[in-house]
Amino acid sequence: MLNDFFIRALVAGVGLALTTGPLGCFIVWRRMAYFGDTMAHSALLGVALAFFFDINIMLGVFAVAVLISLLLLFLQRRDSLSTDSLLGILSHSTLALGLVMVAYMTWIRVDLLGFLFGDILAVSKSDIAFIYGGGAAVLLVIAWLWRPLLAATVNEDIAKAEGLHPDYSRIVFMLLMALVIAIAMKIVGILLITALLIIPAATARRFSRTPEQMAASASLLGAVAVISGLFGSLHFDTPSGPSIVVAALGIFILSLLPLQILVPFTRQRSPRP
Repeated sequence: MLNDFFIRALVAGVGLALTTGPLGCFIVWRRMAYFGDTMAHSALLGVALAFFFDINIMLGVFAVAVLISLLLLFLQRRDSLSTDSLLGILSHSTLALGLVMVAYMTWIRVDLLGFLFGDILAVSKSDIAFIYGGGAAVLLVIAWLWRPLLAATVNEDIAKAEGLHPDYSRIVFMLLMALVIAIAMKIVGILLITALLIIPAATARRFSRTPEQMAASASLLGAVAVISGLFGSLHFDTPSGPSIVVAALGIFILSLLPLQILVPFTRQRSPRP
């Protein structure tokens, strides 16, 4: 018989995986893994500011992630540094600022490991409601902007010629990333969020023929990784967040085996939007 907290963790983790699947596909297609890391690292600064101003932690993380995204867009237009240099500066600076602020606030006891690596077993019913509510909003926006996002991913010039406003789509995509990071922080932690976004999407790419198939497969594989990781954590008494990422890694490694062994009737094709 499973405990209530474990069932809540399963429900929350599956809900998050369903959300991160399609979003992770765009990260893989656009080669934005380092951007995802930067957004995730800024979450700790959001946590520190939330404690300092006594506001909701998820709100603080979302606000800081949005500010970092807008700051990146502003700095990119100045053409003073390459994008990867800017991402490196923002990523490590925000993480360091968050750690310094947390260390400075000695009057507050902060579970730093919980924020860095997640504590999915501590999710509450209100957390689950937020995960599914926020996840549904993210998926609805992705479905609404699927064509503009896909067109901008393939070629921004063509997207502009067709009147699809790729700059607008990019801003919305960054907002969605900020929201998902705020949701995912409590489950897999700041340092592992990007892994949950990228690994299932990278795995799904090997077995999918179209972008739509890849998005659906990434969600399914993420859910399998969550369930496998949680049961593995229960059996081997390992940290839940890292166990989910290790399970996702295991599925990815299996996907590298010859397709004739795993799925004899599937041809080896990768969807390229």
